[in-house]
Amino acid sequence: MHGLGNDFILINCLSPTAAPDLSLDWAQMAPKLCDRHLGIGADGLILLLPSQTADLKMRIFNADGSEAEMCGNGIRCCAKFAFENSLIKKPSLTVETLAGIIKPQLIITAGLVSEVKVDMGKPIFTRNRIPVLGEGTQVVNEALKVQEMTFRITSILMGVPHTIIYVDNLAAIDVATLGPAVETHPLFPQKTNVNFVQIINKQKIRVRTWERGAGLTLACGTGSCAAVVASALNQQTERQVLVELAKGNLLIQWAANDIVYMTGPATTVYQGQWLL
Repeated sequence: MHGLGNDFILINCLSPTAAPDLSLDWAQMAPKLCDRHLGIGADGLILLLPSQTADLKMRIFNADGSEAEMCGNGIRCCAKFAFENSLIKKPSLTVETLAGIIKPQLIITAGLVSEVKVDMGKPIFTRNRIPVLGEGTQVVNEALKVQEMTFRITSILMGVPHTIIYVDNLAAIDVATLGPAVETHPLFPQKTNVNFVQIINKQKIRVRTWERGAGLTLACGTGSCAAVVASALNQQTERQVLVELAKGNLLIQWAANDIVYMTGPATTVYQGQWLL
């Protein structure tokens, strides 16, 4: 499945007849499964599991085997899969993640999920919780020197750590070079996702993301949310913004109650078997 080109392998671990051996080392399995030449190929691996605190549990492993706390595009795929495979039979559900309980709401057209609106929770700005080293309680419009260049950054915890860098022309930015340099900068003890953002107007931005553990992806849901929050915080945009990504758009709203809502599609591409 994919969310605007950000693609995932979903494994149904809820059905007793279909579930794989959960004792497998998924951190080792993920790079094999996600390899685009020797495996299936994906940005990440998602396991749908039983939960004692929510309707289901989502674990997500990046293509390098690292486990992520949350994934915005991935949770839309997870919710669509669960509903269309009758694992969940209601339009609103709760999903347990390492970032807490996330609440997707399904937009259903002719019995199928056309879009998913997700309550992504509240952004966290506290420096040591993101985490980002340095002085001060927040990281807003702060200078960061990378590869002899100085950028102004804003960092936010949106389930996972994100750093936003504003650029005048996104097409001119070498994301594949600058992204990993920022991701692994000593300022970020747990690394960071890196979002390069171009402001189009007060209601629209353009984003490209270098994802921690996955590299350059076509879309990032949590990154789009973080970019909109940062843009409003820096008085660049309104609080409801259309985010233009490489293969489509997400609508992000940072509501008055401080909760961030993300609305966008999820697409099923194919089903198959992995021969262990």
